[in-house]
Amino acid sequence: MENWLKEKLLELNAVSTMEQPEGFNRLSFTEKEREAQEAFKKVALELGMKLRADSTGNIIARLETEDQQGKPAIALGSHLDTVKNGGGYDGAAGVLCALGAVKMIRDSKEILPFPVEVICFASEESSRFSMSTVGSKAMTGQLTEEQLNTIKDENGSTLAEAMTEFGLDPAKFKEAERGEEELLSFTELHIEQGTRIEDAGCDYGTVSAIACPIRMHLHVNGKAGHTGTTPMDQRQDALVDAAEIITFVHEAANCLNENDDFPIVATVSTIEASPNAMNIIPGFVKLGVDIRSVSDKQKNLMEKAVDTYLKKYRPSVEKEILVRNPSVQLDRKMYGKMKTLGHQTGLKSFEMESGAGHDVMNMQKKWPSGLIFIPCRDGLSHHPEEYASPQDLLKGTRLLHAHLTTSNSG
Repeated sequence: MENWLKEKLLELNAVSTMEQPEGFNRLSFTEKEREAQEAFKKVALELGMKLRADSTGNIIARLETEDQQGKPAIALGSHLDTVKNGGGYDGAAGVLCALGAVKMIRDSKEILPFPVEVICFASEESSRFSMSTVGSKAMTGQLTEEQLNTIKDENGSTLAEAMTEFGLDPAKFKEAERGEEELLSFTELHIEQGTRIEDAGCDYGTVSAIACPIRMHLHVNGKAGHTGTTPMDQRQDALVDAAEIITFVHEAANCLNENDDFPIVATVSTIEASPNAMNIIPGFVKLGVDIRSVSDKQKNLMEKAVDTYLKKYRPSVEKEILVRNPSVQLDRKMYGKMKTLGHQTGLKSFEMESGAGHDVMNMQKKWPSGLIFIPCRDGLSHHPEEYASPQDLLKGTRLLHAHLTTSNSG
């Protein structure tokens, strides 16, 4: 099984070796993503699964007997698109292990009392567009026409235009939504993208909640001028104010963590200075701020702290909210079952939350959903050197197989 996983990992990534110095660039709705999706289809067909694609590019592979047609399925899945210069395990590990669990079912000739689906979600990453989890949003009825027509990539193409170029019909996006009666549950396996499982000496992580972000742009206004002729006491340097704000965001998050059981993280993750020339004082800076915690109270306190701090700069600083999503509590029964799987497979579970968003957070809005993490070396992710060992991939596959074989159709 381990050799099969290694072989199919290469196929899903469309490479002959996972050592890619420049990483992977399977951005949403590009030919690189299509190439990976075609590889997914090939593996699914080899396993005797039926295939269909929905109107937003999600690929659904289904294993069922003749008398299970139209019956609700237990679903597994993740995504195959990547960030820019990313790794080949983020998303792909979940798709691979789900297919591996189906292979174990097929090899043992087990007949489950329900159909099994493996879903390859489209456009999970936000690297091309400023919105993540497009496919699972569509499947759960959370994608809007406004988002399709207003969200753009760096070249000015809207999400709808990119979908059209990809061969989809964005006018039919609502057809991707599925009814609650179609699935019994959903489980996603993903690499941790951190070191907590490794540090705890455990085999896998059982995730109870997902820390969805508050994201904002801060527009810092100053006055451009000549760097050589403008006296220091007459400068309105937007980058100086921006530097103070960056430091405040970092320090405020640390301060909040001293007084609450639910940790919060916050960072200024993007910065654009204008006119961005060596001989011109920056007249404008745009900062991108990302705030996350499984506690919505903590996130709101952090936003309030930022608002209070910005009063000293107003009206020269303006705030633009990009995303304010409530954090997601995953299904308690599914969480309990994911922990129990460790006893059944002889693996040690680590109880944790997720600081990153995943497709499962959307699926939870309609179906009982669970999330399992497997370790990745040194916690490295969104990086060409991202890596999960064949042994950990096999453990993840065994966990998903155990989940399927201990579930029922009720």
